[in-house]
Amino acid sequence: MSIRSALSHPVGSPSGPLSRRLPRRLVQLYVGLALYGASSALLVESGLGLEPWNVLHQGLAELTGLTIGVVSIIVGAAVLLLWIPLRQRPGLGTVSNVFVVGIAMDGTLALLPDAHTLAVRIPLLVAGVLLNGVATGLYISARFGPGPRDGLMTGLHRRTGRSIRVVRTVLEVAVVATGFALGGTVGVGTVLYAVAIGPLAQLFLRVFAVPTAPPGSAVVAAGQPERAILPG
Repeated sequence: MSIRSALSHPVGSPSGPLSRRLPRRLVQLYVGLALYGASSALLVESGLGLEPWNVLHQGLAELTGLTIGVVSIIVGAAVLLLWIPLRQRPGLGTVSNVFVVGIAMDGTLALLPDAHTLAVRIPLLVAGVLLNGVATGLYISARFGPGPRDGLMTGLHRRTGRSIRVVRTVLEVAVVATGFALGGTVGVGTVLYAVAIGPLAQLFLRVFAVPTAPPGSAVVAAGQPERAILPG
């Protein structure tokens, strides 16, 4: 199952196989979102570069004096409002994403000691990217709807007819440039994240995929894996 498929078909019918696995899906959703916030905190603490949207969040945090987690919540809510003209419908995962990721990020940052040496900061960076891939696989495969930033991307894709790749590139270049101008951290971590997160997310999406067919039934896979749509 591709990430695009999971985001395009977030929930099953009320009596379908996905609904019968509701407890597992809820656990995956909230563990995944909490881990996503924690992984972002590791990238912040490494000081070696952030994922695109967190470059913006950090820049706005520097400007306003708010924590990066609070800024993430505010930006997520604002992006969610942009879904209205795009006629996107949020799911439980969409709304939960807005709050859980920011709270987990601030909570993790409060617990982490300051990292001053590269011997500590580099492992934090690598662990942050890997954990982010695990978190992405967990929460997207729960199929409760995309995060607000992914929904903005897919909504613009549908409304403009532009490819996901073009829409994603334009959005992420814009948020990185704006965040960097405001003081957000861009560095080797930003590049590593951009290169690694797609394959990692696709791998862990398969690992944590919730079965959609009853046990013992035959399932035929169709199509090839698609380019990953990253969460946000």
